[in-house]
Amino acid sequence: MKHLLSLLDTDSASAVGLMDTALDVKKNPGKYLEALKGKTLLMIFEKPSLRTRLSFEAGMTQMGGHAIFLDVKDAPIGEKESIEDTAKAAGRYCDIVMARLFKQEQLEKLAENSPVPVINGLTDMFHPCQILSDLLTIREKKGKLKGLKLCFLGDGNNNVTHSLLLGCAIAGISISVGCPKEHMPQQQVVKAALEKAKKSGSKIEVLNDARKAAKDADIVYADSWMSYHVPKDKKEERVRAFKPFQVNSAMMALAKKDAIFMNCLPAMRGYEQTAEVIDGKQSIVFDQAENRLHMQKAIILKLMGKV
Repeated sequence: MKHLLSLLDTDSASAVGLMDTALDVKKNPGKYLEALKGKTLLMIFEKPSLRTRLSFEAGMTQMGGHAIFLDVKDAPIGEKESIEDTAKAAGRYCDIVMARLFKQEQLEKLAENSPVPVINGLTDMFHPCQILSDLLTIREKKGKLKGLKLCFLGDGNNNVTHSLLLGCAIAGISISVGCPKEHMPQQQVVKAALEKAKKSGSKIEVLNDARKAAKDADIVYADSWMSYHVPKDKKEERVRAFKPFQVNSAMMALAKKDAIFMNCLPAMRGYEQTAEVIDGKQSIVFDQAENRLHMQKAIILKLMGKV
């Protein structure tokens, strides 16, 4: 791995390797206290964040390194300076870069011109760190990945859904995406996921029927109906479209009795899920959030050749 820009080029062995490293980091943090001593991570933020910034910054600190936060309002990407020049200059100062940008194309251009590894902290298309962390969490909770069924309900055309399609296909988890016809996943992502699913034996389906998607699921997953790039004046329209795909007690009852509920956060109670679901016994959202820290440590260690 030179960069982590999406899960398009990730295979099962790479994903399992990252999960194994993340588990070791989690169980034996003392082993990695000086793994990144003297190393610097540049964190570029075009989109706001809580978990991404905290987990990456804490992760570097806990491994003896240092993280620099750069808000693009202080150094606009591609305006006064080209993104190519930004990448080349940053690589002279820092050892690794994490970027949370609006456009996947900008991230890829950054990586193409960077002399150091680049990590996708989220774009409009993909959120690979989140889904690798989610796979780690599922493995911890279920003791396996292959043969499970994950149901995603909500906006099919977003970075989490796209990365879940790819991640589940890599891991051998069958995935049913339940979403409105107007908010389907992008076809090129579905096609790539289907190719990966041929190797892992998982099944992929995109449905406009929430109940059918949730039937017999081992994991039920929801995400915000209002992603960062969605204009606020679209809220009412989107609430009407996604309300039939809300995860509530009745929807959870369609899944298996031991099903777990996941949301990558932030979450709005009463929107993508009800309070009784996210605050209930089946919810593992904060275990899921914690694992961002351990997985991101593993990703940094891997890209920097420390494992």
